[in-house]
Amino acid sequence: MIGGKNMGYCTNIRTERGCFCTFVPPYILENLAKAGVEDATMTIHQDMLSRKERESEIPSIGILMGVTPATGRSSRHVYDSGNGMDYQVKLVMSEGGPVVADDAVNNAYDYIGNFRDYFKTELGRDSIDNKGMDIICNVHFGVKYNNAFFNGKEITLGDGDDVIFSSFAKSLEVIAHELGHGIVQWTADFEYRNQSGALNEHFADVFGSVVTQHIEKSTAEDADWLIGDEIMGPKLYGEALRCMASPGTAFDNDLMGKDPQPDHMRDYYKGPNDNGGVHINSGIMNRAFYLASKELGTNNAALIWYTALQNLWPTASFNDAVAQIVRATQLLIKRGRIKSGATQKVRAAFKEVGLPARDESGIPGIPTAQLIQF
Repeated sequence: MIGGKNMGYCTNIRTERGCFCTFVPPYILENLAKAGVEDATMTIHQDMLSRKERESEIPSIGILMGVTPATGRSSRHVYDSGNGMDYQVKLVMSEGGPVVADDAVNNAYDYIGNFRDYFKTELGRDSIDNKGMDIICNVHFGVKYNNAFFNGKEITLGDGDDVIFSSFAKSLEVIAHELGHGIVQWTADFEYRNQSGALNEHFADVFGSVVTQHIEKSTAEDADWLIGDEIMGPKLYGEALRCMASPGTAFDNDLMGKDPQPDHMRDYYKGPNDNGGVHINSGIMNRAFYLASKELGTNNAALIWYTALQNLWPTASFNDAVAQIVRATQLLIKRGRIKSGATQKVRAAFKEVGLPARDESGIPGIPTAQLIQF
């Protein structure tokens, strides 16, 4: 159920650039709270208490984009929040440091490395900002905190309640998704509402799934295409938060409700909740990526989508994204990175979800400098 008086609790999160992006959608937490899951209510409460502090400390992404970001050697820094609600409390692991006794720390460190190395070796990107930015992660945030988020500067991971959700640090996909929001921040800088916000969530899901498939050596054919299944606790084993292959089928139970994601534009959610459906409507674009990946291979589809992302903008719509993705496919074919015939397969993927590619003749081409160099 999406409706209801309390469903819009997260709409006070800044809906312009500079917001923080949470992994578990607000409608799921609301449904859990309505079902009497105390720790879901606690998570909502912790979000509300910390939101003002986050907004006061974190400059808008528009400001961040206007200055030279802090650069480093793309080093990893993992901090322990000690189940409090502060950031960078206790540094417990930095680049090259020894393994520690805390699995959450070790997992976060390793998975950040997987994400960083994938973007470096496969897409030629030097960390989140493409300038060697150090990557900061906070673990053990909050008390039984059932979420993870990117706040414009760093990622933060809760431990879960070990009933509905387990530790968010145990999932490569969660970490790659949240860091993916950072990639989006330093490229298209999508406003976090309506279709541009859904594109933000879509690209983060793409990066989370792509990095996971790469590390697991799976293919578009044998990957499960589920988002969040690794963090489901004992009460919800077998469920997930989203399914890129078949949006709307990730979960259906008395606690979480039923997955509201559409898989076609005819069922597009037009309501105000979830910041205008940023998590909900991302399912449409997610399915298009899945279909393209099955035809072209996940790595090729990722290359196309990443290339297109360089030429998108904060208020871009689904149609804008489709046009740029088709354009990126054509340019990558021209450069010999993608085989001929890919354009037609990409167009077909979008047509299947109700987004037929429009005429790209009036769309500015992607500058040569923005194409990935190998």
